[in-house]
Parts: sequence; C-alpha cells; structure tokens
Amino acid sequence: MKYFKNILETIGNTPLVQLNRVAADIPSLVLAKVETFNPGHSIKDRMAVKMIDDAEKRGDLKPGGTIIECTSGNTGMGLALVGCVRGYRCIFTTTDKQSKEKVDMLKALGAEVIVCPTNVEPEDPRSYYSVARRLSTEIPNSFWCNQYDNLSNRQAHYESTGPEIWDQTDGKVTHLVVGVGTGGTVSGTAKYLKERNPNLKVWGADTYGSVFKKYHETGVFDPKEIYPYITEGIGEDILPANVDFSLIDLFEKVSDKEAALWARRIAREEGILLGYSAGSAMGALHQLRNKLTKDDVVVLIFHDHGSRYVGKIYNDDWMRERGFLDDELKVSDLIARKKDRRFIGVQENESVRNAFNLMKSNDISQMPVLKADKIVGSITETQVLHFLLENPLHNSEKEVRLVMGDAFPTVQEDLPISQLSKYISKEIPAVIMLDRSGGTHIVTQYDLIQAI
Repeated sequence: MKYFKNILETIGNTPLVQLNRVAADIPSLVLAKVETFNPGHSIKDRMAVKMIDDAEKRGDLKPGGTIIECTSGNTGMGLALVGCVRGYRCIFTTTDKQSKEKVDMLKALGAEVIVCPTNVEPEDPRSYYSVARRLSTEIPNSFWCNQYDNLSNRQAHYESTGPEIWDQTDGKVTHLVVGVGTGGTVSGTAKYLKERNPNLKVWGADTYGSVFKKYHETGVFDPKEIYPYITEGIGEDILPANVDFSLIDLFEKVSDKEAALWARRIAREEGILLGYSAGSAMGALHQLRNKLTKDDVVVLIFHDHGSRYVGKIYNDDWMRERGFLDDELKVSDLIARKKDRRFIGVQENESVRNAFNLMKSNDISQMPVLKADKIVGSITETQVLHFLLENPLHNSEKEVRLVMGDAFPTVQEDLPISQLSKYISKEIPAVIMLDRSGGTHIVTQYDLIQAI
C-alpha cells in the first residue's frame, strides 16, 4: 500500500507548470513553481515544519507546548497543520489588512488568532511582532517562531525548494523571480541555485511602501519609503535576518493595482487561482521582460492559493472601490447589488387601487404592466395618484390598462451604466433587463443613483 503517515509528509515536490498566455510577450520559457499544491496551500508549509523540527531538536519546544507566531496567514496555516498533527496549541497574531478568509481558515484548524493594527511601528506594543514576542515571554513552554529572523526559514528552502527547481529544470534555470517578504524563500532557494550556477539571476518582487528596493540599491534604510500598502505577503518595513541581499540581483517594485490585475489574469488565462504575491511576481517579470532572451529559462515561485483572496482581489466590488478595475459597471452589476431582486408587475386587468396598494406595500414607485407573461406597459406612482385624485369615488376600480403608459425600454445585462442615460429620464424612470438565463429584472433611477 502507498500512503502517507500524516499530512505533513505531503509537503513539497510541487509541480513546475509552463505559463503560456500571460507570458506570450516574454521571449523566454516561463515556468511557475506552483506551491498551492502543498497541503496548507502555500510555500510556507515547508519552513513551518522546518522551524518546529529545529525547535524540537534544540529543546525550545516540548510536548504539549504552544506555538506562537506573527503571520500574514500562510505561515500560520503551515504551523497550524504541525500543531494539529503533533498536538501543540497555536496562537497567531496577524494584521488587520489580511483577508478574512485567512483568519477564518486558521481558526478552522483550531488556532487562536489575534488581529493587530497594520499602520504602527514594529516596536509599537500593539504591532503583531510585539504582541507575539510578549506572549512568548508570558506563556510557559511556548516557542515564538519569528519567521523573519529564524534562519530555519531559509534553510528549509535551501534543502527543498532549491533542489526541486534544479532537478525539475535539469539545471537549465537561468532566472528566479520571487516575491520577497520574510526573505526565507528567495534566500534559501537562491543560495542553492547559485551554488550550482553562479551566473543565475535572482529578481525579487517588491511593493511600494516597502524598504527592500532602496536598501538593496543604496544600503540606506529609509523610513520615508515606508507607508501602508494593500499587497499581502511581500514587502517589509523592517530588514529580516532571513533576507540575504547579496543573493538578490535586483528588486522590482510592482504596484498594488498591477499585482491584483496580474493575479486575476493568471486565473482567467492559465486556470491557476493564486494569491496577491503571485501577481507581484508576474508583474515584476513583465516589467523586466526586455532583459530576457529566447535561451533563458525563468522560474517564478507562486506562493499561495487564491481562495484566501476571494473577498479581495477576486471580488469586483472590492477592486472597483480601490480604483483597480478600469471596466465600467454594467446593468447586471446594479441588479447584483439590489437587496430585493423580485420582479413585481401588475396585470393590465387589475384595478388601479390594487396597483396602488401593490406599490405601497413593496415600497416601489413604478411597475411594469403585464398581459399574462408579456410586458405591455408601465405604471408609475405619479400616474396612479393623478388618476385617483381626478375622481376618487369611481376611478379606483377601473382597470390599470386605462392609466398605463408605454412599456419601459428593454436593455441587455452587459450594457454599461453610462449608457442608461439614453433610456432613463424624467419621463422614463426605469428599464427592464433580460439576463442570459431568461430572467427579467427592473432597474430604476434609484438603483442607478445608489450605484453612483
């Protein structure tokens, strides 16, 4: 029988996958080391096990102890897996910019999660670094992994990620492109590969608001480089001990927007759902493509899975709120935002009084008029009121067809909302939308105003 004794034994040996459509304008062979195949769905599983293995060997962590770590989510996931298998309690601190999905998944594995503010200095007692450090001094038999300065981090990649890439490319890899956060992945992998090919180039993806690029180029730690950014998993406002700057040939900054858009492109064009840092790595490669030739073999490391970002970079509303999507809202988007999507109409032979009561009870100001299932006209609150006021004793029981106006215009679901001005006016307060599944919806002036 072939089986693993526990889930930790499945870590590593992730596939190398060629990128095609997103790399169409890059002259080289572009390969992605897809780390989402690890059981915790990120590359951090590798170093999580290594840090705990080494801590156990040193006697820093004993049976029944507590694992403590400050994490953006992925390292916590790997450590949580170790905690489940080996019986450790896990307490993780994270920042309030991390996705809710990450926090929820850590809790699902039994971890305790403390959310700390992002926009504070690392030395601030509220920072996720400081809180983790403090807890490690207060809780007996606990071990703060400190992935930033714990060199077991980069050793894990020297022992596993680097050798795998070398073997999978038959030693033909010429460029390594990877997002840099704690520095363990880039430093450990680069050290192994450069020992075998000193001419190999290592490019680090950085983000605006991080100190890495300027420090690498000038040797100056400039606090003015530090400001809040949205990209998760890469960039730092400190210099972790795991970052070996001598192994990195250059840093390339990629904006929050570009990283998010590249991640979405990889999902749609390659069928690989990835996290924010993958978009940064792809963006960096694209920006540096003129440095490559047809003989080069480029390996990108894709750190984590996109399921942790479904409420962020894969959510159109989130992207639009930050100005990351250039495409305009469509009529279908207005329908999706409506709390009440019922299609409410009135039959042409019903009484005006019934129509008025229907609008009043549903808090609407206009309705389509139907003949069976066919839309034959429209009626508005204003029309009904005028009709009733002209002769209140008799008009209320007359049929709706006597007061109805023309049917509302019909539009397709992919119509941009800027085009609605051609249809909606003072006289025409709504349009009818037909979706691809045959459903009928109404879009009103109020819906449009809410969206704007």
